[in-house]
Amino acid sequence: MSTILDKIVARKRLEIAESRRRLPEADLELRLRQAPPIRDFRAALEQPAGIQVIAEVKKASPSAGVLRAEFDPVAVAKTYEKHGAACISVLTDDSFFQGHLSHLTAIRSAVAPPVLRKDFIVDRYQLLEARVAGADAVLLIAEILSDADLPQLIRATRELGMAALVELYEAGNVDRVLAAGARLIGINNRDLRTFQTRLEHTLDLLPRFPHGSCIVSESGIRSREDVLRLEQAGVKAILVGETLMLAPDIGAKLDELRGAPASPKR
Repeated sequence: MSTILDKIVARKRLEIAESRRRLPEADLELRLRQAPPIRDFRAALEQPAGIQVIAEVKKASPSAGVLRAEFDPVAVAKTYEKHGAACISVLTDDSFFQGHLSHLTAIRSAVAPPVLRKDFIVDRYQLLEARVAGADAVLLIAEILSDADLPQLIRATRELGMAALVELYEAGNVDRVLAAGARLIGINNRDLRTFQTRLEHTLDLLPRFPHGSCIVSESGIRSREDVLRLEQAGVKAILVGETLMLAPDIGAKLDELRGAPASPKR
């Protein structure tokens, strides 16, 4: 029985084939010359001022539906920047999350923090798309990549100058992620096969990663108390999407998670 993750990946491969027909990979390579300079994604997460936030621009999800009906991706990203996000994640999948690569391009030109392309990346073609669009980093999901593809895509990402945030959920993927050379690692608290979420998943897996790894906890982070638990355990950063996108006041919610004083009302 296929899961939602299987359906997303199957759809993604069809989309890549169609994109290749419209714009061959060699032509996409030529566009790299116009790509904007890379900003250091990992360095932004390893600032000494405590746990950092990757704030996500995300209109919808398969599990929650539309998160924000009035959705202006650039306005959301500017709010994140104003309220102290270290980096900004942009959901670019259209079929399941109502995102688009053009959102990333627009955000990249509007804000200073490094920008992550969050998508279901299974092919180097998508890395080229990301770099041309202005991404400073990409998400690679261990659960959808083979033992051969994972290290190849990590190397290809670095060759393009971007950072690879390598995400895993299953404990069985820890060793293969480390063997592939990943040291910027996201632990997803949401099982992408069932969409069940458990914050303690990060705490369970954290001791298995070597010193020097930059660990990002993803999903299910809803309160300042959640953030403090993760920070005290040694997590460097958190990736937060739905909690922010569902908040009546996005900036105030980001201030709360960061433990920052609320910005004055205008």
